[in-house]
Amino acid sequence: MGENERYIIEAAGLRKEFGGITAVDGLSFQLVQGECLGLLGPNGAGKTSTIRMVYGFSPITSGSLKVFGLDINSRPREIKARIGVCQQENNLDPDLSVLQNLQVFAGYFDIARRETLDRALQLLKFMSLENRRDDRVTSLSGGMMRRLVLARALINNPELLVLDEPTTGLDPQARHQVWERLEMLRANGLSILLTTHYMDEASRLCERLIIMDHGNILVEGKPADLIHAYAGDHVVEIVNPGRDVTEFVNAHDFVHDSLDHRMIIYGQEADKLFDVIGDRFCDETCIKRMATLEDVFLRLTGRELRE
Repeated sequence: MGENERYIIEAAGLRKEFGGITAVDGLSFQLVQGECLGLLGPNGAGKTSTIRMVYGFSPITSGSLKVFGLDINSRPREIKARIGVCQQENNLDPDLSVLQNLQVFAGYFDIARRETLDRALQLLKFMSLENRRDDRVTSLSGGMMRRLVLARALINNPELLVLDEPTTGLDPQARHQVWERLEMLRANGLSILLTTHYMDEASRLCERLIIMDHGNILVEGKPADLIHAYAGDHVVEIVNPGRDVTEFVNAHDFVHDSLDHRMIIYGQEADKLFDVIGDRFCDETCIKRMATLEDVFLRLTGRELRE
């Protein structure tokens, strides 16, 4: 890390503007060593714009951004050499083999040829791709490609791994394989900055979350703490709620969302929501469940579609 710095990332008043449009509006946050920090938000919230500034792809408009205690404006090459980036796209070279993709990428970091081969083979084994080393990447499944992109991001032994929606489009089995590798990396002390649209991914991998929208931070905290604070412990969903339940919920000031044909009621443990609401008003059109991070996300960012 840099001189006497506590943080891997320290952003203060960070802004990014594109032709008069503000994508990131005065963001301030930190990432401590060994932490996995997740950025959540709907499309257009500013997540990708934020991380592109962190790894030096996109210059900041204003504010302050330090990575490893180094200023991103004055020390970008030093910072980039210590970061691994897994972008949304599988931008692998289709004309090269699996192994060659890693070897060529290692050339950008001035790694010795023998060391490059050793690292590449170790990473392929770690990602369970050693049997595909000589295959063209076009023959790989989507999950294999994502694991190869992740292996490529680790070829320079980074101190910070930046992941932009690392499992989007993967089937559940492939997603879990990627998660297991990331959990192993985190257990070994690697610092991770992650964006994702999957709430289960954020809950599983991240010690701390930032939910943002319109370039601003809405809330920040541990997943369990955010769920408890903004969605409670228990949830009851009632399809086509009658007047009786609506009046009861309003009279008792239960936190709830009224949608077109559904009411979602949130309660803390002490509210005994399943007993008070569930047993009294529920029939086959009622769902009783635990509160989730997705409840928090939708309550804070809304339910309308974002293009």
